[in-house]
Amino acid sequence: MTIPNTIQITPELVASHGLKPDEYERILDLIGREPTFTELGIFSAMWNEHCSYKSSKKWLKTLPTKGPRVIQGPGENAGVVDIDDGDCVVFKMESHNHPSYIEPYQGAATGVGGILRDVFTMGARPIAAMNALRFGAPDHPKTRHLVTGVVAGVGGYGNSFGVPTVGGEVEFDPRYNGNILVNAFAAGLAKSNAIFLSEAKGVGLPVVYLGAKTGRDGVGGATMASAEFDESIEEKRPTVQVGDPFTEKCLLEACLELMQTGAVIAIQDMGAAGLTCSAVEMGAKGDLGIELDLDKVPVREERMSAYEMMLSESQERMLMVLEPSKEEVAKAIFVKWGLDFAIVGHTTDDLRFRIIHEGEEVANLPIKDLGDQAPEYDRPWVEPKTPAPLAESDVPQADVADALIQLVGSPNNSSRRWVYEQYDTLIQGNSLQLPGGDAGVVRVDTHPTKALAFSSDVTPRYVEADPFEGGKQAVAECWRNITATGALPLAATDNLNFGNPERPEIMGQLVFAIKGIGEACKALDFPIVSGNVSLYNETNGQAILPTPTIAGVGLLKDWAKMARIRFAAQGEAVLLAGAPSGWGSHLGQSVYLRDIHGRTDGPAPHVDLVHEKKVGDFVRGLIEDGLATAVHDCSSGGLALAVAEMAMASGIGATINALNDADPIAVFYGEDQGRYVLTVTQDNVDAVQMRAEAAGVFCPWIGRTGGNNVVLGDARPIAIEELRSAHESWFPRFMEGSIA
Repeated sequence: MTIPNTIQITPELVASHGLKPDEYERILDLIGREPTFTELGIFSAMWNEHCSYKSSKKWLKTLPTKGPRVIQGPGENAGVVDIDDGDCVVFKMESHNHPSYIEPYQGAATGVGGILRDVFTMGARPIAAMNALRFGAPDHPKTRHLVTGVVAGVGGYGNSFGVPTVGGEVEFDPRYNGNILVNAFAAGLAKSNAIFLSEAKGVGLPVVYLGAKTGRDGVGGATMASAEFDESIEEKRPTVQVGDPFTEKCLLEACLELMQTGAVIAIQDMGAAGLTCSAVEMGAKGDLGIELDLDKVPVREERMSAYEMMLSESQERMLMVLEPSKEEVAKAIFVKWGLDFAIVGHTTDDLRFRIIHEGEEVANLPIKDLGDQAPEYDRPWVEPKTPAPLAESDVPQADVADALIQLVGSPNNSSRRWVYEQYDTLIQGNSLQLPGGDAGVVRVDTHPTKALAFSSDVTPRYVEADPFEGGKQAVAECWRNITATGALPLAATDNLNFGNPERPEIMGQLVFAIKGIGEACKALDFPIVSGNVSLYNETNGQAILPTPTIAGVGLLKDWAKMARIRFAAQGEAVLLAGAPSGWGSHLGQSVYLRDIHGRTDGPAPHVDLVHEKKVGDFVRGLIEDGLATAVHDCSSGGLALAVAEMAMASGIGATINALNDADPIAVFYGEDQGRYVLTVTQDNVDAVQMRAEAAGVFCPWIGRTGGNNVVLGDARPIAIEELRSAHESWFPRFMEGSIA
């Protein structure tokens, strides 16, 4: 069979599609001829890193993805986890890094829109969103512009759609100057017996296009997301999609209504690579072919080519395999919601992917080779070198109180209120904790007492120093933050952001981070049920800090027992659960070294996973039994920053004891893992410490709440208002342009 090809396929054209010469040769071998221009675009979309995971697939297979509560693991639009009573939580995290750097508002907005579609495509109503944002140095000329656009985009889409943003991260580092990170998370609720999958079933069934019309926005977006940046970055602006949250809200309601009718056999979000990826994935998963007639696709621009239509990433679109007897019922729903509904093709039994345009067949390809037979590489990697330990004599000193004031007012440790007050954190009326605590918490509105806790975490400086320990720490801190609310951590999603995997040192970072993540997830019974890999995050050869973001979900059976970070009352005992004998000692890669002394040396802290599990289970038990009146994860910034945050949240001060013969810098600023600062009433101290001893957990009484100051050992008292002033002022002043 010969398909007319009006555009000559040259090596330059192949290279511009992100395909290597050997990959193009593989295409020629698979189809036995030169591809058409449309077919080349289809292969480019399906075989790029963003869609095929060709560099990471081998290592992702090593992650634990199963568990007694896991209903659906990786491979679908989102993961699904049982939360009892016939309910389940559906969640995923995904990157929109490259688009957000090129066009920050629309890049971030469509990142939020895409992750929400991943959730409601499964049949879940979204109940919570988070975002993990990383920007370049505050004094870089583009940083303020990017922060403004990204935050506005996240808020503009999420607020209009009507989902609360309950948590996240915002950090700055020069390594993100040329390539910011925008990782978007969403979670939704569904019934466990009403989950919708993307696997097509049945021959000769209608393939239906749902939602908004197709335009030229986002053409080539997935390929762009799989390439490094250089000086030609502005030329990539047309590859960024444009979102409409009000259309997406209608799409949500229409899809959930449609799913009640029995009309949906399979459904797939049109995300990266648009119509191409959604159709191929549905057919390949079901061992079926798909034939599409592009002349029936609703469009909003004239004279669109087959290439443009297949690679468009116009937003708010779905593809569905329809039960034929329900066509009129389904169509009526979408017409009611003001959305397009068009039968654009059908399933076949020949495992071919056929595209008709203007009456001619412009593509005819083996669908399995496009989908689950995409290239899989075992790229060369080198084991990362880890820094030498810090000598005790090499620990620089500073005034303990002055250092705390400086840390709480620094770019990475100051309040993020300027950011989260632009997000609607209360819409739907179920939010129990606002951003600023250890985790966001949202009521399950179908149940009188249940709630879900959400956290997103990674410490890139740790991963840079030691990808294995850094990967473990990202999982452990997410698990710890969820535990600190009293919730039982259930499962996680990952968003692995790295540089160019074709460089062995970058590939080594990825390999060892995944090994660390896998080990931690196994030890903490915290399986990975969904996720995303974003590679080639570098500009002109400068890679980002390795940033494997972990977002997790936990279950509170009774939200009335939930713990918060704020001190509850004056005169309560402050305990440090999980403390080492010196309360704190590890200063390698600490924010104390980085933000006070401008140093990024020493090893990352070791994560003892047996210790993490033991201490976390102990603390959760205290919360469940009403013995802990406040709880806060102790990690970045050490004991000093944790106590300061608890005091600022409550307006109640605390005095923390000095530790004889110990370096106060290590005690207060060490970032030893597996620790929680908690308060208990005076009457319960003995009982809590007896429980700790029985559990094998060191839980010393280190101080007492009270007054209006924070006192760390022998350092001068610091007024809470002085801390708050420093903490709250940096971000607004930065955004006003009054500081670098």
